[in-house]
Amino acid sequence: MTDEPAGFAARLREAIASRGRLCVGIDPHPPLLAAWGLTDDAVGAARFGLVCAAAFASEVGFVKPQVAFFEQYGAAGMEALEEVIAACRSAGAVVIADAKRGDIGSTMAGYARAWLGDGPFRADAVTLSPYLGYGSLEPAVTAAREAGRGVFVLARTSNPEGATVQEAQGERGRSVAQGVVDAARADNADGRATVGLVVGATARHGLDLSGLRGPVLAPGLGAQGATPADLARIFPDPALVIPSTSRQVLRVGPTVRTLRDAALRTRDEVEAALD
Repeated sequence: MTDEPAGFAARLREAIASRGRLCVGIDPHPPLLAAWGLTDDAVGAARFGLVCAAAFASEVGFVKPQVAFFEQYGAAGMEALEEVIAACRSAGAVVIADAKRGDIGSTMAGYARAWLGDGPFRADAVTLSPYLGYGSLEPAVTAAREAGRGVFVLARTSNPEGATVQEAQGERGRSVAQGVVDAARADNADGRATVGLVVGATARHGLDLSGLRGPVLAPGLGAQGATPADLARIFPDPALVIPSTSRQVLRVGPTVRTLRDAALRTRDEVEAALD
Protein backbone atom coordinates (compact mmCIF):
# COMPACT_ATOMS: atom_id res chain seq x y z
CA MET A 1 0.00 0.00 0.00
CA THR A 2 1.21 3.48 -0.84
CA ASP A 3 0.61 6.37 1.51
CA GLU A 4 -0.37 9.10 -0.94
CA PRO A 5 -3.69 10.75 0.01
CA ALA A 6 -5.76 8.80 -2.53
CA GLY A 7 -4.27 5.48 -1.44
CA PHE A 8 -7.09 4.13 0.74
CA ALA A 9 -9.82 4.13 -1.91
CA ALA A 10 -7.50 2.46 -4.38
CA ARG A 11 -6.36 -0.09 -1.78
CA LEU A 12 -9.95 -1.02 -0.95
CA ARG A 13 -10.89 -1.64 -4.54
CA GLU A 14 -7.69 -3.54 -5.25
CA ALA A 15 -8.25 -5.83 -2.26
CA ILE A 16 -11.88 -6.52 -3.17
CA ALA A 17 -11.06 -7.15 -6.83
CA SER A 18 -8.15 -9.50 -6.15
CA ARG A 19 -9.09 -11.19 -2.86
CA GLY A 20 -12.80 -10.61 -2.28
CA ARG A 21 -14.83 -8.69 0.28
CA LEU A 22 -14.45 -10.93 3.32
CA CYS A 23 -12.88 -9.64 6.53
CA VAL A 24 -11.75 -12.22 9.09
CA GLY A 25 -11.35 -11.21 12.71
CA ILE A 26 -8.34 -12.19 14.79
CA ASP A 27 -9.86 -12.60 18.27
CA PRO A 28 -7.66 -14.52 20.73
CA HIS A 29 -10.15 -14.56 23.56
CA PRO A 30 -9.50 -17.04 26.39
CA PRO A 31 -11.99 -19.79 25.35
CA LEU A 32 -10.50 -19.90 21.84
CA LEU A 33 -6.96 -19.95 23.22
CA ALA A 34 -7.93 -22.92 25.35
CA ALA A 35 -9.59 -24.68 22.40
CA TRP A 36 -6.40 -24.22 20.40
CA GLY A 37 -4.24 -25.56 23.24
CA LEU A 38 -2.62 -22.17 23.82
CA THR A 39 -1.85 -20.36 27.05
CA ASP A 40 -4.05 -17.54 28.31
CA ASP A 41 -1.34 -14.90 28.08
CA ALA A 42 0.54 -12.73 25.63
CA VAL A 43 2.53 -15.68 24.31
CA GLY A 44 -0.67 -17.53 23.47
CA ALA A 45 -2.19 -14.44 21.85
CA ALA A 46 0.90 -13.91 19.73
CA ARG A 47 0.91 -17.52 18.58
CA PHE A 48 -2.80 -17.37 17.82
CA GLY A 49 -2.46 -14.20 15.76
CA LEU A 50 0.56 -15.38 13.81
CA VAL A 51 -1.16 -18.66 12.90
CA CYS A 52 -4.10 -16.60 11.63
CA ALA A 53 -1.77 -14.40 9.60
CA ALA A 54 -0.12 -17.45 8.06
CA ALA A 55 -3.47 -19.07 7.31
CA PHE A 56 -5.49 -16.33 5.67
CA ALA A 57 -3.82 -12.90 5.60
CA SER A 58 -2.47 -13.68 2.14
CA GLU A 59 -5.85 -15.00 0.95
CA VAL A 60 -8.61 -12.63 2.10
CA GLY A 61 -8.83 -8.91 1.47
CA PHE A 62 -9.23 -7.77 5.05
CA VAL A 63 -8.27 -8.86 8.56
CA LYS A 64 -9.47 -7.28 11.81
CA PRO A 65 -7.42 -7.85 14.96
CA GLN A 66 -9.54 -7.17 18.05
CA VAL A 67 -7.34 -4.90 20.13
CA ALA A 68 -8.98 -5.73 23.48
CA PHE A 69 -7.92 -9.37 23.33
CA PHE A 70 -4.29 -8.31 23.11
CA GLU A 71 -4.53 -5.29 25.42
CA GLN A 72 -5.79 -7.50 28.27
CA TYR A 73 -2.25 -8.92 28.59
CA GLY A 74 -0.61 -5.54 29.14
CA ALA A 75 2.57 -4.39 27.44
CA ALA A 76 3.47 -7.90 26.28
CA GLY A 77 0.05 -8.28 24.71
CA MET A 78 0.45 -5.04 22.80
CA GLU A 79 3.85 -6.20 21.58
CA ALA A 80 2.11 -9.33 20.32
CA LEU A 81 -0.46 -7.17 18.52
CA GLU A 82 2.32 -5.16 16.90
CA GLU A 83 3.84 -8.39 15.57
CA VAL A 84 0.50 -9.68 14.29
CA ILE A 85 -0.35 -6.42 12.50
CA ALA A 86 3.06 -6.39 10.83
CA ALA A 87 2.66 -10.01 9.68
CA CYS A 88 -0.79 -9.35 8.22
CA ARG A 89 0.34 -6.23 6.39
CA SER A 90 3.34 -8.09 5.01
CA ALA A 91 0.98 -10.74 3.68
CA GLY A 92 -0.92 -8.07 1.77
CA ALA A 93 -4.17 -7.88 3.74
CA VAL A 94 -5.83 -4.59 4.58
CA VAL A 95 -5.56 -4.43 8.39
CA ILE A 96 -8.44 -2.90 10.34
CA ALA A 97 -7.50 -2.38 13.98
CA ASP A 98 -10.72 -2.96 15.91
CA ALA A 99 -10.02 -0.49 18.72
CA LYS A 100 -13.31 1.52 18.80
CA ARG A 101 -11.53 4.63 19.99
CA GLY A 102 -13.44 7.85 20.62
CA ASP A 103 -12.51 10.98 22.54
CA ILE A 104 -12.01 14.71 22.09
CA GLY A 105 -9.24 17.08 21.14
CA SER A 106 -5.65 16.13 21.82
CA THR A 107 -6.72 12.73 23.20
CA MET A 108 -8.36 11.82 19.90
CA ALA A 109 -5.26 13.08 18.11
CA GLY A 110 -3.18 10.74 20.27
CA TYR A 111 -5.32 7.76 19.31
CA ALA A 112 -5.04 8.79 15.66
CA ARG A 113 -1.26 8.95 15.92
CA ALA A 114 -1.15 5.51 17.56
CA TRP A 115 -3.25 3.67 14.96
CA LEU A 116 -2.89 5.75 11.80
CA GLY A 117 0.64 7.09 12.16
CA ASP A 118 3.87 5.31 11.36
CA GLY A 119 4.37 3.84 14.84
CA PRO A 120 4.37 0.21 15.97
CA PHE A 121 0.57 -0.27 15.70
CA ARG A 122 0.32 1.15 12.20
CA ALA A 123 -2.86 -0.18 10.60
CA ASP A 124 -4.60 0.56 7.33
CA ALA A 125 -7.71 1.62 9.23
CA VAL A 126 -9.12 1.81 12.76
CA THR A 127 -12.65 1.57 14.15
CA LEU A 128 -13.97 4.66 15.95
CA SER A 129 -16.92 5.48 18.18
CA PRO A 130 -18.69 8.78 17.34
CA TYR A 131 -20.83 8.98 20.45
CA LEU A 132 -19.02 11.98 21.92
CA GLY A 133 -20.22 13.71 18.77
CA TYR A 134 -19.13 12.99 15.21
CA GLY A 135 -17.07 16.18 15.17
CA SER A 136 -14.85 14.80 17.94
CA LEU A 137 -13.42 12.34 15.38
CA GLU A 138 -11.96 15.11 13.21
CA PRO A 139 -8.31 14.56 14.28
CA ALA A 140 -8.51 10.90 13.26
CA VAL A 141 -10.34 11.62 10.00
CA THR A 142 -7.73 14.23 9.10
CA ALA A 143 -4.85 11.93 10.03
CA ALA A 144 -6.31 9.10 7.96
CA ARG A 145 -6.89 11.34 4.96
CA GLU A 146 -3.35 12.73 5.06
CA ALA A 147 -1.81 9.26 5.38
CA GLY A 148 -3.95 7.56 2.74
CA ARG A 149 -5.60 5.35 5.38
CA GLY A 150 -9.14 5.02 6.68
CA VAL A 151 -11.49 4.95 9.66
CA PHE A 152 -14.62 2.89 10.26
CA VAL A 153 -17.16 4.76 12.37
CA LEU A 154 -19.83 2.93 14.37
CA ALA A 155 -23.24 3.78 12.91
CA ARG A 156 -25.76 1.00 13.56
CA THR A 157 -24.37 -1.94 15.48
CA SER A 158 -26.10 -5.28 15.90
CA ASN A 159 -26.01 -5.47 19.70
CA PRO A 160 -29.50 -4.87 21.19
CA GLU A 161 -28.26 -2.18 23.57
CA GLY A 162 -27.00 -0.06 20.70
CA ALA A 163 -30.47 0.74 19.43
CA THR A 164 -31.25 2.91 22.47
CA VAL A 165 -28.69 5.48 21.36
CA GLN A 166 -28.34 4.81 17.66
CA GLU A 167 -32.05 4.86 16.81
CA ALA A 168 -32.87 7.87 18.98
CA GLN A 169 -34.47 10.68 16.98
CA GLY A 170 -32.54 13.89 16.59
CA GLU A 171 -33.13 16.99 14.52
CA ARG A 172 -35.75 16.80 11.75
CA GLY A 173 -36.67 13.31 12.92
CA ARG A 174 -33.37 11.88 11.73
CA SER A 175 -31.91 9.03 13.81
CA VAL A 176 -28.56 9.45 15.50
CA ALA A 177 -27.19 6.66 13.28
CA GLN A 178 -28.41 8.41 10.13
CA GLY A 179 -26.67 11.56 11.34
CA VAL A 180 -23.43 9.60 11.50
CA VAL A 181 -24.01 8.32 7.95
CA ASP A 182 -24.70 11.81 6.64
CA ALA A 183 -21.56 13.20 8.29
CA ALA A 184 -19.46 10.39 6.82
CA ARG A 185 -20.95 11.08 3.39
CA ALA A 186 -19.87 14.70 3.66
CA ASP A 187 -16.35 13.69 4.69
CA ASN A 188 -16.10 11.42 1.64
CA ALA A 189 -17.11 14.09 -0.86
CA ASP A 190 -13.48 14.28 -2.03
CA GLY A 191 -13.71 10.71 -3.33
CA ARG A 192 -10.96 9.31 -1.09
CA ALA A 193 -13.27 6.89 0.82
CA THR A 194 -11.54 7.87 4.06
CA VAL A 195 -14.59 7.31 6.27
CA GLY A 196 -16.24 3.91 6.34
CA LEU A 197 -19.10 2.87 8.56
CA VAL A 198 -19.78 -0.09 10.83
CA VAL A 199 -23.29 -1.44 10.23
CA GLY A 200 -24.09 -4.83 11.73
CA ALA A 201 -25.02 -7.57 9.30
CA THR A 202 -27.68 -8.76 11.75
CA ALA A 203 -29.31 -5.31 12.05
CA ARG A 204 -32.24 -4.24 9.89
CA HIS A 205 -30.78 -0.78 9.95
CA GLY A 206 -33.10 1.29 7.75
CA LEU A 207 -30.28 3.68 6.93
CA ASP A 208 -29.91 5.65 3.72
CA LEU A 209 -26.38 4.72 2.66
CA SER A 210 -26.66 6.13 -0.84
CA GLY A 211 -23.77 8.26 -2.00
CA LEU A 212 -21.56 7.25 0.91
CA ARG A 213 -18.49 6.70 -1.32
CA GLY A 214 -16.87 4.76 1.49
CA PRO A 215 -16.82 1.16 2.70
CA VAL A 216 -19.28 -0.48 5.09
CA LEU A 217 -17.83 -2.97 7.56
CA ALA A 218 -20.60 -5.46 8.36
CA PRO A 219 -19.79 -7.67 11.37
CA GLY A 220 -22.03 -10.55 12.37
CA LEU A 221 -21.53 -13.09 9.61
CA GLY A 222 -21.58 -16.66 10.86
CA ALA A 223 -21.73 -17.26 14.61
CA GLN A 224 -23.78 -14.11 15.24
CA GLY A 225 -26.44 -15.32 12.85
CA ALA A 226 -26.05 -13.44 9.57
CA THR A 227 -25.74 -15.44 6.35
CA PRO A 228 -24.31 -14.42 2.97
CA ALA A 229 -27.89 -14.25 1.64
CA ASP A 230 -28.76 -11.79 4.42
CA LEU A 231 -26.00 -9.48 3.23
CA ALA A 232 -27.60 -9.12 -0.19
CA ARG A 233 -30.92 -8.16 1.42
CA ILE A 234 -29.52 -5.72 3.98
CA PHE A 235 -27.03 -4.04 1.63
CA PRO A 236 -28.56 -3.66 -1.84
CA ASP A 237 -25.38 -1.95 -3.11
CA PRO A 238 -22.61 -4.39 -2.13
CA ALA A 239 -19.73 -2.76 -4.03
CA LEU A 240 -17.89 -1.63 -0.90
CA VAL A 241 -19.54 -3.86 1.72
CA ILE A 242 -16.96 -5.76 3.79
CA PRO A 243 -18.67 -8.60 5.70
CA SER A 244 -16.78 -9.65 8.81
CA THR A 245 -16.65 -13.02 10.50
CA SER A 246 -14.59 -14.32 13.39
CA ARG A 247 -15.75 -17.42 15.24
CA GLN A 248 -17.08 -19.17 12.13
CA VAL A 249 -13.51 -19.38 10.84
CA LEU A 250 -11.49 -19.34 14.07
CA ARG A 251 -13.30 -22.24 15.72
CA VAL A 252 -11.83 -24.69 13.18
CA GLY A 253 -8.25 -23.90 14.27
CA PRO A 254 -5.51 -24.31 15.24
CA THR A 255 -3.97 -25.62 12.02
CA VAL A 256 -3.09 -23.27 9.20
CA ARG A 257 -4.71 -25.56 6.63
CA THR A 258 -8.11 -25.83 8.32
CA LEU A 259 -8.22 -22.09 9.00
CA ARG A 260 -7.30 -21.27 5.42
CA ASP A 261 -9.91 -23.67 4.05
CA ALA A 262 -12.63 -22.17 6.28
CA ALA A 263 -11.70 -18.62 5.31
CA LEU A 264 -11.67 -19.42 1.59
CA ARG A 265 -14.97 -21.29 1.81
CA THR A 266 -16.63 -18.34 3.57
CA ARG A 267 -15.10 -15.86 1.15
CA ASP A 268 -16.44 -17.78 -1.84
CA GLU A 269 -19.92 -18.00 -0.29
CA VAL A 270 -19.93 -14.24 0.27
CA GLU A 271 -18.80 -13.50 -3.28
CA ALA A 272 -21.45 -15.81 -4.74
CA ALA A 273 -24.16 -14.07 -2.72
CA LEU A 274 -23.09 -10.50 -3.48
CA ASP A 275 -21.98 -10.72 -7.11
